[in-house]
Amino acid sequence: MDIMSSMNEYPKQIIYGLPPSKSNSYRIITIHGHSSLAKTAATKKYEESFFMQCGLRNTNIDKRFKLTIDVYFSSDRPDLDNSCKVVLDMLQSCKAIKNDRLCSEIHARKLIDKENPRIEFEIEEQI
Repeated sequence: MDIMSSMNEYPKQIIYGLPPSKSNSYRIITIHGHSSLAKTAATKKYEESFFMQCGLRNTNIDKRFKLTIDVYFSSDRPDLDNSCKVVLDMLQSCKAIKNDRLCSEIHARKLIDKENPRIEFEIEEQI
């Protein structure tokens, strides 16, 4: 562990599994004759899993922050940028952060781990 990460107020988080693609997270449904969007079962399952694994839930970080994220995919196919948006949405949903617009910097890496796909991230408040 380097000096900078040991000074970070928030510990590194590891969330096992991979976020679903943003474009495949919703399906069109009809309610009383009107079309609407509904989350897919895979999206709901990932949200529940993220919530249970995230040690920062209910932290409500309300200052600008930097997100450093490593996304370990099972193949080289998925897009990295999609994962960043999904993770920010999940962090806001589980109240780890107050609002994803407070993210002022993102450092992201795409890595491959066929046996153990996951995301590893750290949040560092900006001064």
